[in-house]
Amino acid sequence: MFASFCRRRLLLHIRKISGGGTNPLQSIPGAIHHAHCYSSTTVSSVPNPELCPATISYLISCGLSPAAAATTGQRLRICSTDKADAARALLRDYGFTDADIVRTLRIAASILIVDPERILRPKLDFLASLGLEPRKIASAPFLLERSLDKRLVPSMQFLRGIIGSDDGLRLGFSRAPRALMADVDKNMRPVVETLRRCGLTDAAISKLLVINMGMLMASPDRIREVFDELKEIGMCISDSRFLYCFRAMCNLKRGTWRRKLELFQSFGVSEGEVLQAFKTQPTIVLFADESMKRKVRFLLDELKLGMTDIMLHPVILGYSLDKCILPRCAVLTVLMREGKIQRDIKLLQALLGGSKIFSTRYVLRHADDVPDVVKAYEASTTTANKIVWRHHRSTIRHILTDRMEDMAPFEAKELLIGGHDIPGEENRDDIDDYIGLLQYEGQKAKDKGRLD
Repeated sequence: MFASFCRRRLLLHIRKISGGGTNPLQSIPGAIHHAHCYSSTTVSSVPNPELCPATISYLISCGLSPAAAATTGQRLRICSTDKADAARALLRDYGFTDADIVRTLRIAASILIVDPERILRPKLDFLASLGLEPRKIASAPFLLERSLDKRLVPSMQFLRGIIGSDDGLRLGFSRAPRALMADVDKNMRPVVETLRRCGLTDAAISKLLVINMGMLMASPDRIREVFDELKEIGMCISDSRFLYCFRAMCNLKRGTWRRKLELFQSFGVSEGEVLQAFKTQPTIVLFADESMKRKVRFLLDELKLGMTDIMLHPVILGYSLDKCILPRCAVLTVLMREGKIQRDIKLLQALLGGSKIFSTRYVLRHADDVPDVVKAYEASTTTANKIVWRHHRSTIRHILTDRMEDMAPFEAKELLIGGHDIPGEENRDDIDDYIGLLQYEGQKAKDKGRLD
């Protein structure tokens, strides 16, 4: 609704001034010529070596810490609080929360010294027309300091020519707003040409940019390095998993790949097993080392799973320990204690799956006769999860130990092998989730009258 409203507002604004126009996402002759209709003056400010007490005081009243206000105050001097107040009010009108405004001002405080209606509003309309919600804009506030006709509009038009659809364009921007910062000639065009020379088709490049538009900020040399690294581990461009592996590898710094391999090997698996897990679930290399260590140690020490079995089902490593695995363990513990599920349940398979699948299978089904199961599942904060797990820790350890001792070796192995992988939710604190992308691809398949 919000993006649709802003697109209509922007369209009316263009028509009022230019006497015509259309969807700002459409690549049309003269679009860049009329881009000044969006008010393209670049937001800027002159560094001030001497701090202005009034400016610092105002920034603190906006919610910035004294230290942040002092740092930000070096870059601008607020001469009119009326204009600054109007800019903040405009952000609120577009749905920015107080926290969003603080995040924005830390980076782009110069928006407080420009004409809100002439400069800021058109940019907000434009960004909203691309599907960028306030929280996304607040995560990349420097976009509000960029020229519309010299940077934002040309970038959008170039990418629309590559991606080919408004839905794909909006999804790509929503996942990586900073891609609009890339210069068409210095960044975007060289990246696209490098991808083509490395063997990707235009269709593959389009999909890759929707998956990870942020890669437009990468250097051509780095892109070639990633292609070589993937080739070394046996990934072919024709493999349907290639683009996802490429995305993950591009997000790693040089030299990090080898450290990630060594991290997983330190748990007792071979390099071949790690590579196969990476090809199945590329995101496992994007987590911080300590986060992954904590997750693996929990699966090994607390749930008594085998590392080989975990690597056969690496999707489990993409789940948040605090927001996904712990609540599910608490639910399963309650159900085991109440005798609602068998002790020989395939634990790994039970933990896998999207939240809707798990909730339907284990929470909603038993909510009436076992109220505790709902309480356990709703403990979604880190603190609550730790409390819930601490409460049930000895119980689930006892249950798991007992059932493992009672089973034959073959049965115990089957217990730990979780069956086929079911796509599940990603850890949104560490990496982007794929929900929007899957919906986008699913809709494209429906439009073609087939299912991929």
